[in-house]
Amino acid sequence: MTMFANLTAGFEAALSLQNSLFCFIGVTLGTAIGVLPGLGPLATIAMLLPLTYALEPISALIMLSGIYYGAQYGGSTTAILVNLPGESGSVVTCIDGHKMALKGRAGAALAIAALGSFFAGTVGTLLIAAFSPHLAQFALSFGPPEYFSLMVLGLVAAVVLASGGLLKAIGMILLGLLFGCVGTDVSSGVPRFTFGSLDLVDGFEFAALAMGLFAFSDIMVNARGSEERRLVTNKVASLWPNKQEFRESWPAVLRGTALGSILGLLPGGGATLSSFASYMIEKKISKTPEAFGKGAPAGVAAPEAANNAGAQSSFIPMLTLGIPSNGVMAMMIGAMMIHNIVPGPEVMTRNPQLFWGLVASMWIGNLMLVVINLPLIGIWIRFLRIPYSYLYPAILIFSVIGLYSIDNDVSAIQMGAAFGLIGYVMNRLRCEPAPLLLGFILGPMMEEYLRRSMLLARGDATVFLTRPLSAAMLALTAILLVTIISPMARSKRKEAFAEAN
Repeated sequence: MTMFANLTAGFEAALSLQNSLFCFIGVTLGTAIGVLPGLGPLATIAMLLPLTYALEPISALIMLSGIYYGAQYGGSTTAILVNLPGESGSVVTCIDGHKMALKGRAGAALAIAALGSFFAGTVGTLLIAAFSPHLAQFALSFGPPEYFSLMVLGLVAAVVLASGGLLKAIGMILLGLLFGCVGTDVSSGVPRFTFGSLDLVDGFEFAALAMGLFAFSDIMVNARGSEERRLVTNKVASLWPNKQEFRESWPAVLRGTALGSILGLLPGGGATLSSFASYMIEKKISKTPEAFGKGAPAGVAAPEAANNAGAQSSFIPMLTLGIPSNGVMAMMIGAMMIHNIVPGPEVMTRNPQLFWGLVASMWIGNLMLVVINLPLIGIWIRFLRIPYSYLYPAILIFSVIGLYSIDNDVSAIQMGAAFGLIGYVMNRLRCEPAPLLLGFILGPMMEEYLRRSMLLARGDATVFLTRPLSAAMLALTAILLVTIISPMARSKRKEAFAEAN
């Protein structure tokens, strides 16, 4: 079947009444999450994971995906109107978007962000449809040594690209790997690190770990924060950029889309890295760099296009290789495992309706988001006026009910509460929890591929170096490790994250 025939079949699946409804729910929730500072797609997907047990796999993934790229859209609204990013990918949008709003061009800034994101999302969807089959076909030639080396490369790249200190990022990944070892050993059937507890025989519940690290810890952090929000009081008038703004924006949208599509493929990349990188590039190549920070339309267009393109393209390694490029993709793999779907290249052949239905739903969701974001700006402004003290009790109750519904057992709630405390401590220590989640997801898979490799090679560890693909990925891993150690690279990394913050 050709790409267009596959997409046609995908649209048939995605446009069913049930899947269209869950797509709408996902993008609407995602927009609201992006608008409300303090919440994020990771926390919300963690909260909704227990609900996906009762859904069809394709409906669950469509809804969770809609939350992710919907949050990229919604974050621009609060960034422009309040100078407060609702989602990390929208941090850069504050710089010029809010300045445009203060000049009375809030409508134009919102339109530039929405239309740029829609274009980037469309391109990202086409890239997934075009390149995923080829990458999946290539991945079928991977053996256990190649998969092990790829996962090692992914974890090391996540260390390089994670915000905060390098030692903290390494520590988070190692902690995630240790958490992944808890439970019954698949090969020997021997319980490991359970300390005699029957609740840990099957390992840590993924939904409890994710909800604790992100949802519960976010509640604790934001409940003690300030609630003061300064809104743009000027009425949002025209929602269309003028000729000058359009002329400055469209090349930035093209460059941001291209950059985001590439960076979204990288482990640890995705929307946030793409938006920061695109803004810095636009500022460097601009003929009027002094305009940036004062309301430059290109300063809104580039990061918004980049973060949405990065969000879309990050699905490619997750769907074709089973490798999560960021925390949200780790959540998506967790959702697939909940439904007994093994992520990797065989998803496309064994579950073509799920794969192509999910791809088609991304374009449908992006179209929905344009309709939702522009006409409903007044509603999102009212959302911004809701005090967080009214929100977090409802979020907490909803989360606890979701955890209890997994096995109708309080042990999941206790586990979630424990990880919530761990997440809160991590936040206070400025440790990013996303690398921990990547380590938790990839750890058991790495162990399995390591054992398979050693069995096939009869205990000869050089198998990882004698196979060309595996050796190439390990060589790239070594280069990244040298980069981490290099003082110059470390100083540049600190400067980049200092500018980002």
